[in-house]
Amino acid sequence: MSASNPITNEANVLRGMDFSRKLRWRIVFSRAMDIFVGLVTFAALIPLVSVLYMVAMRGAGNFRWSMLWELPPAAGTDGGGFGNALVGTLILVSIGTLVSVPIGILTAIFLTEYSLGSKSARLIRFCAKILSGLPSILAGVFIFGVLVATTKTFSVLAGGLALGILMLPIIILATEEALLRVPGFLREGSLALGASRTQTVLRITLPAAGSTIITGVMLAVARAAGETAPIIFTALFTSYWISSLHEPTASMAVLIYNFSSVPYDNMVNMAWSASFVLIVIVLVTNIISHLVANRSK
Repeated sequence: MSASNPITNEANVLRGMDFSRKLRWRIVFSRAMDIFVGLVTFAALIPLVSVLYMVAMRGAGNFRWSMLWELPPAAGTDGGGFGNALVGTLILVSIGTLVSVPIGILTAIFLTEYSLGSKSARLIRFCAKILSGLPSILAGVFIFGVLVATTKTFSVLAGGLALGILMLPIIILATEEALLRVPGFLREGSLALGASRTQTVLRITLPAAGSTIITGVMLAVARAAGETAPIIFTALFTSYWISSLHEPTASMAVLIYNFSSVPYDNMVNMAWSASFVLIVIVLVTNIISHLVANRSK
């Protein structure tokens, strides 16, 4: 047997020591970054938890079940509720959903199934991303100029359309991502069996991505439910029950905005209670969306 070269052995030892030193520094750096991310996350949660705690304490403490079906009180009086604002919010969000969901899903189908990689698809996707960052007040101003100024009246329909504009890019991008995650062999197998592209989309692709699409819709609904600025420009506010889609309506967000700045304790407390109810609605919607998403995995 030939003796091992001492120079080679020394070089191997030095390389091993160098690798061990690098590995040690990588471990230290990884742990330091974990601690840093944890601290940043904790710092970000402090204002969120404090706001939620304040709303829960002041809102839940002043909440009465009768608030859910009573009308807002007059200035300086006791009692009352925000029943019309709750109904108005549900109607506004429903109109926005009815407008945005079909357009958003059809647009996403066009982007992924019929024009994937084309210039038109890239342009539409770019516009959707730009629209997702659009300040909500601009959607209200746009509908105000197009519909409210034309009809010379604020209305539930105008408010629903403004919310639909805000919901549309969320639904487009979420649906597109859901459709792109559907395995290609499902489409290929359907087409190989003689199904048309439309049949493949309706019976294979959409059902496979259905839960993720529903999650995107729920996230869009959660955002729309808390919008204030576009509703002020379109649906305004009223202290009475809604009787037509062509008249102003109350909403939870605008009621909170109006009542939080008045010098009457009853109305301020009602704003806190309405904030609590609105947060619960948004929280439940987000929880449902996450449950649906996790169930689909």
